[in-house]
Amino acid sequence: MKNLLVTGYRAHELGIYNNKHEGIPYIRQAIAARLIPLIEEGLEWVITPGQYGVDLWACEAVLELKETYPQLKCSIITAFSNQEEQWKEEKQTYYRELIRKVDFYGSVSKEGYQGVWQFRARDELLFRKSDGILLVYDEEAGEASPKFIKERALKKQMEEGYVYLQIGPEDIQAVAEDQQVWEDYPSDYSSDYSSE
Repeated sequence: MKNLLVTGYRAHELGIYNNKHEGIPYIRQAIAARLIPLIEEGLEWVITPGQYGVDLWACEAVLELKETYPQLKCSIITAFSNQEEQWKEEKQTYYRELIRKVDFYGSVSKEGYQGVWQFRARDELLFRKSDGILLVYDEEAGEASPKFIKERALKKQMEEGYVYLQIGPEDIQAVAEDQQVWEDYPSDYSSDYSSE
């Protein structure tokens, strides 16, 4: 697999309204953990639709992974131009800084928002340009935007062998618990045994 679409919840669907939320690092780490074996097997591009939420946290994860895997590239392909115009200033600044760091940034439609057809056209392009998807989604959480992407990905999987990967809440919880174990681990552990 050379090109992977990574997407999932928008931030507000998770009850996250700013970049200081304590859950974001765990989501990023869960994404990175799933990407590493794929990178080692030849993954070259991570592509996201650039919505505020999982898409942008995935970009951050990729940018961090590029320090170890410089061959990895990240792309944001939006449905329409200037999608961030209606966002709060803090989110706009964050987004614009991020798009300066990715390897490719583009919009399917060069116009501003005109209609839902732009999202359909974007999704069509994203599925056409990717060999698989990594979707951050919780089946039990009820209706949300990733549901439709999942349905489309599973259909493409059945018809064409498209790769479908998912990160659920249990994966993110495992990352959080692992992190907590390390934070609770005594920092002076080695000194306890050095005096023996």
